[in-house]
Amino acid sequence: MDLIQHNPWDELRAHTSARIALGRVGSSLPTSEVLKFGLAHAQARDAVHRPLDFAALRSELKAHGFRCLQVASDAPDRPTYLLRPDKGRQLQAACSARLQQETPAPELAIVLADGLSSVAIQRHALPLLELFRQRFDTDWANTPVVLAEQGRVAIGDGIGEALCARLVIVLIGERPGLSSPDSLGIYLTYQPKPGLMDSQRNCISNVRPEAPALCPGRTQAGLPRPPGPAPAAVRGRAEGRQQPAKRAGQLTGLAYGVMVEPPIKGDPHALVCLADHHPRARLHRRQPDAVA
Repeated sequence: MDLIQHNPWDELRAHTSARIALGRVGSSLPTSEVLKFGLAHAQARDAVHRPLDFAALRSELKAHGFRCLQVASDAPDRPTYLLRPDKGRQLQAACSARLQQETPAPELAIVLADGLSSVAIQRHALPLLELFRQRFDTDWANTPVVLAEQGRVAIGDGIGEALCARLVIVLIGERPGLSSPDSLGIYLTYQPKPGLMDSQRNCISNVRPEAPALCPGRTQAGLPRPPGPAPAAVRGRAEGRQQPAKRAGQLTGLAYGVMVEPPIKGDPHALVCLADHHPRARLHRRQPDAVA
């Protein structure tokens, strides 16, 4: 005998990973849903507290031909990083001095920061960099990929300035949700320097295999979609609303803001076009939040 009273919204569950139409048993949730919630909560906590294996990531990047550097923020440990966001935004003075002695970036610097989900960087950083290298016409042999320990978004400003980069791209683990412990954010800052506001950046958010696919006619190179139907909507972080997913394809995520200066030679809007949002999508200026 089935004791679960099913919700009339059941059919919508095929289109979203949000916790809707869970059903009930009497006045309570079904045991299976309670257990799934506990698992998701544990995965989110692990994503925040699990240290990123920088040695393994650096080894993988070097094996794929990327120029790797490593730095740290002013946060000496994870508890300080979580309690003092300002320290995660600041590049260590010794690291800044060391970067200034390195060969300057040709035009682009890429920062991989553990952020609030080391799992996201460990899983997705290398596949995304491979996609970048296929798409962008730049001097990849000399383009620095900087691993930033205990870093937040703004640490890219000091790194970009020290390396004389024209554009800095920060790939960072986003604040995990109960359905997205491995979500990645891509932050773009033109002419980086310390002291810039978040409104001077652009962001592609919610980059992960389970996110809505927004590029037409392409395959998931490097980020294979898991089995099952793709979600039809993803929560817009800027306003907390639903965005429809209209297309199938390669890179996934929501784009906020518009590039106002050509970042890469030969492809003026490459990074925003890489997300390839549908023409009717509204673009929103990034608002400050806890990940910055």
